Amino acid sequence: MTDQPIHIIGGGLAGSEAAWQIARTGIPAILHEMRGVRGTPAHHTDGLAELVCSNSFRSDDAQLNAVGVIHAEMRMANSLIMRCADANQVPAGSALAVDRIGFSNAVTEALEAEPLVTIVREEITGLPPKEWDQAIIATGPLTAPALADAIASETGADALAFFDAIAPIVHFDSIDLDTAWFQSRYDKVGPGGTGKDYINCPLDESQYNAFIDALLDGDKTEFHEWEGTPYFDGCLPIEVMAERGRETLRHGPMKPMGLTNAHNPTVKPYAVVQLRQDNALGTLYNMVGFQTKLKYGAQAEIFRMIPGLENAEFARLGGIHRNTYLDSPRLLDSSLTLKGRPGLRFAGQITGCEGYVESAAIGLLAGRFAGAERQGGRPDLPPQTTAFGALLSHITGGHLSSDEETGKRSFQPMNVNFGLFPPLAPGTTLKPDDWEGRFRGKDKAMAKKRALSGRALADCENWLGARSTRPLNKFSYSRQASLPAE
Repeated sequence: MTDQPIHIIGGGLAGSEAAWQIARTGIPAILHEMRGVRGTPAHHTDGLAELVCSNSFRSDDAQLNAVGVIHAEMRMANSLIMRCADANQVPAGSALAVDRIGFSNAVTEALEAEPLVTIVREEITGLPPKEWDQAIIATGPLTAPALADAIASETGADALAFFDAIAPIVHFDSIDLDTAWFQSRYDKVGPGGTGKDYINCPLDESQYNAFIDALLDGDKTEFHEWEGTPYFDGCLPIEVMAERGRETLRHGPMKPMGLTNAHNPTVKPYAVVQLRQDNALGTLYNMVGFQTKLKYGAQAEIFRMIPGLENAEFARLGGIHRNTYLDSPRLLDSSLTLKGRPGLRFAGQITGCEGYVESAAIGLLAGRFAGAERQGGRPDLPPQTTAFGALLSHITGGHLSSDEETGKRSFQPMNVNFGLFPPLAPGTTLKPDDWEGRFRGKDKAMAKKRALSGRALADCENWLGARSTRPLNKFSYSRQASLPAE
């Protein structure tokens, strides 16, 4: 096709997948990886696509889990990461877990054996030179300081977040609106708002005190020494605020002022937990001011003590850790290209996605997009109904860009989840598959997930024009899956 290569900086999951996808189009790729010359605080080997944390790619269920759906879509797209994961799988129930050394070795060997991929062991300390007219930066959350400084210089000092204060995100349809209500504080109508832009969960005095006790006693995670992350007053963990006095939270993020319980207007709440819409679809809501270092199990248990959240399903739990990622909705276009710098793309965790497979999936898309441009075409974006498209849309624009009250950026990294997918068409009905009899009549949410996954896989198949070369998972998937009739 062309002898002019596409350069990829970073040999992690995203960079490795991008190089592989570029080579599949007949275009040469040069993969620049600094490990072998310079290490990082988290990596232990020089292998490509080294897994630095868990060895799990999480659920492989392509019917009931959005992660399983993106697994299936990546297999359809001839993903190197999924091919090597499948070849190095270890027992993990319905999850896909791998032998981490075998997996990394398989990725490294495949790329070393690919004639169109050249691996160069060197540190890139600045933005790609202009003669690299097609390049992808996939350096992850541990981007080396020199390159991070160069990115910040190009995009603006506030474009990179080095301190990640994450509040939990709740699926909207799991919030009890017979207890909670919509209202902005003092009915304030912000930009594009209605005066009912927040969901409010009321607590009386005894409920508030029980909640504070649980926060203080909850099991907490300490920071890794190498992260060296200080607390900022603007994003203190809620349990740290509670330690400063029992009334601190109800004069901070849980203050009840300016709010009237629509279900019981004559009784003033003692405290209120607010949730703010977190994506453009309105399917996810963020717990305002609830950044925390509670361990995940403790978070789910404690936050379900809040009235209205007793049955909450979490798209993401909270945390505080050092991280490096772009304010992607502001900086990247729909094909992951840096606005104002044609041909320069970003991929992987630096774009604001979380998780191994999510990073690899964005690398896959970036590689396909760059390859299309090198061939003189335009990137073919995946439908938003697919897991690929839903995740891409979140990164490049589906997330609300700012807090309506403060104007501060609110974009946060996220795993793929069904809350990112567009809603099903009104009136969709379901004829259950025989194998799932254990769910019948039990859980409408199960049917909704099957409908979303069936639609995603069918639309991805049409987009790619190819079927998976491997069974999607141990369950059969039906394109007709949809919501049950009432």
